[in-house]
Amino acid sequence: MADHYEVLGVDRSATTDEIKKAYRRLARELHPDVNPGADASEQFKLVTHAYDVLSDSQQRQQYDLGPQTGFGGQGGQGFGGFGDIFESFFGGGQTRGPRSRRERGQDALVRVEVELGEVVFGTTRDIEVDTAVLCETCNGSCCAPGTTPVTCDICHGSGQIQRTVRSLLGNVMTSSACGTCRGYGTVIPNPCPTCQGQGRVRARRNIPVDIPAGVDTGLRLQMPNQGEVGPAGGTAGDLYLEIKVRHHDVFSRNGDDILATLEVQMTDAILGSTTTLKTLDGDVSVEIRPGTQSAEVITIKDRGVTHLRGSGRGDLKIGVQVATPMKLSHKEQDLIKQFASTRKTTAPTLTQFQQGLFQKLRDRFLNI
Repeated sequence: MADHYEVLGVDRSATTDEIKKAYRRLARELHPDVNPGADASEQFKLVTHAYDVLSDSQQRQQYDLGPQTGFGGQGGQGFGGFGDIFESFFGGGQTRGPRSRRERGQDALVRVEVELGEVVFGTTRDIEVDTAVLCETCNGSCCAPGTTPVTCDICHGSGQIQRTVRSLLGNVMTSSACGTCRGYGTVIPNPCPTCQGQGRVRARRNIPVDIPAGVDTGLRLQMPNQGEVGPAGGTAGDLYLEIKVRHHDVFSRNGDDILATLEVQMTDAILGSTTTLKTLDGDVSVEIRPGTQSAEVITIKDRGVTHLRGSGRGDLKIGVQVATPMKLSHKEQDLIKQFASTRKTTAPTLTQFQQGLFQKLRDRFLNI
């Protein structure tokens, strides 16, 4: 690293005005508008950086002091055993070293809606994610192509600035992050023009996702290293998929069981019948036994949702609702009257209050 005083051509005792005059003279000679050469451009950057450091009194003082450690100038030997005590309380002694620009990226959360039918066996989706990805121009280095980071000439690569603080026990050396390089130990004079020195850019990408069978609303699936890429090309965070199962007009879910209601005509409930139903799992043949009552449940084994953990499936449970005809022709009324006259009937009596068919079905579903 070139000495800033030599770059500007001034003595170490130069005043602020002398430093400013030297910079203006060199800037007029080396400015790209006046001197378009590549060497002049690099020299102009060195001159500008040297002026930025030496024109700031605090940075100039630290630059003149150079790197320092410990207490009393050399590792705190003047304080003997007290050095370790002060180090633990005030951060003095040996510096912790520069921190890395590479950091782990943040986790991302995406909500995914699936159909109830897709939950039975699982499905595959392409999820579009707007997130941070690695910059292809600099490949995470944060530097323009052909350039590299430069050691900070304020902290000399340590990433830390040490200052002497007076206390009751004497002078104590404290340590804090360098304000010039922000604790990295290096500066980037030529940041990547694509990512502006971040090492990552925002982009949309498609991620194929396997959604397992048995998922339910609120469940989160974790995809390691599919989240945002970290600064300077750091390790990507995780992607979490939060599942939402869409409402189905016919079928609902209770655990791994599929529930539905079947409307049966009165004559079919009396005499019995067989019908074919379209379910989430294809066509299913259902037998309605003679004398079937409303709120009875027909269970079809292993036609429900596949268990999320483990093997096997839930059941398909169909609640029966017997439909009483509202309008009858004269002939139909006569037939019903004939049927009623052949049976012994009892007067209507009070029984326990019921909340209706759906309440009865729910109670039956849960008690099976």
